[in-house]
Amino acid sequence: MLGIILALIVTSMVIYMILKQYRTQAVLVFGGLILMSCAIVFGLGTILPAKESTGLVWFDLFEFIKKTLSGRAAGLGLSIMAVGGFARYMDHIGASKALVKIVIKPLQKLHAPYIMLAACYIVGQFLGLFINSASGLGMLLMVTMFPVLVSLGVSRLAATAVIGTTLCLDWSPGDPGSVLSANTAGMDIATYWTQYQIPVALTVMVVVAVLHYFVQRWFDQRDGHVVEKLDMNVGKDDEELPPAIFALLPIVPLGLILAFSDIGIKSIKMDIVNAMFISLFVSMIFEFIRHRDFKQVFGDLQVFFDGMGVQFAGVVTLVVSGEVFAQGLKSVGAIETIISSAQSAGFGGAGMIVVMVSIIAISSVVMGSGNAPFFAFVALTPVVATKMGIAPVLMLLPMHFAASIARSMSPITAVIVVVSGIGKVSPIDVVKRTAIPMIGALIVNVVATFVYFYR
Repeated sequence: MLGIILALIVTSMVIYMILKQYRTQAVLVFGGLILMSCAIVFGLGTILPAKESTGLVWFDLFEFIKKTLSGRAAGLGLSIMAVGGFARYMDHIGASKALVKIVIKPLQKLHAPYIMLAACYIVGQFLGLFINSASGLGMLLMVTMFPVLVSLGVSRLAATAVIGTTLCLDWSPGDPGSVLSANTAGMDIATYWTQYQIPVALTVMVVVAVLHYFVQRWFDQRDGHVVEKLDMNVGKDDEELPPAIFALLPIVPLGLILAFSDIGIKSIKMDIVNAMFISLFVSMIFEFIRHRDFKQVFGDLQVFFDGMGVQFAGVVTLVVSGEVFAQGLKSVGAIETIISSAQSAGFGGAGMIVVMVSIIAISSVVMGSGNAPFFAFVALTPVVATKMGIAPVLMLLPMHFAASIARSMSPITAVIVVVSGIGKVSPIDVVKRTAIPMIGALIVNVVATFVYFYR
């Protein structure tokens, strides 16, 4: 009971500090260190196994951080950094813009405003496979798709709400959360994506597209929306775009990962890092053919390394911080107590999945971030799932999707703030319109996981 009390106090403090805009990584590490210190003082648990101990228990706190950081930076962290670096490079050379431009072109021929609105959501999710930043994708679609939607008769709020949710599912094999989930579940990313993520993601997408169609139309009718004429010169910066063939470059890593995996050519091994490096090399060749300037091509390579550094500072450290906090919760015995209580209450595996998804979803809305709560709890998932007698992936999958779905209902999350600013509407008004589709997505996310995989 003491462990639960300590966990509640420290967790409440952590949430409060994050809401007050304290740096998330520092807060999670601070909370984890407090909990581990309490475990030592009150004799509630150990920090490291005896064979890994430094010999002084207080030094073990920092030894745990060192081991976690070194382990993550060399494995999972390198994958995340390579993905981030490649994404930054694609944006720098204009390949991401070229892809968006080509994909949305067919949509401009539709003249049914709300059908186009729903189609825009589906297209945005497809683009999310290659553009992992919700804010980045949102900005691209606000520049290209927003004027078209509004000129066809959709309100600014409706268009902004749909574009703000186009990446409500972080389902790309290159997404840090996907990489972390597959790693934690102990499976290959291609297997995790094709066998687990795709069935649930496609089901959620269909439901959200339909909900957007009806919800946004109803809101527009209720508000007495009047069609607004906007400048239809979409993509007027065409001269800044690279040749159309560059649109294929963001797709290369996904093709390599799927082609050389358990669902493709099994004799050749291809991990995420190799796929990103090969794709980078191919992209540099395209850039040389385009500019005929070795110095510029080599100089632009720094963009890739800068992107890796940003991912280390922002994402990898967040993963490690989350594991430190999770270790603190485990060391005071809070997780064991929660699992025992859930089993005594007859929750079972299904009930525990609902509880974990609910915690992640509420935290994402409150924090305005999907990564922060998910990364904080993901390290606990294998322990909880094993105790409840279910495969870790059955808990990781809905938790991961819940984090990005719920993020789209928060008025303080980056993508909602960005698209609202460009659309000149209130973030609060936008999330009023995203709430129903996203609540539907949360429900379908859990139900689809149960229907497809839970036995």
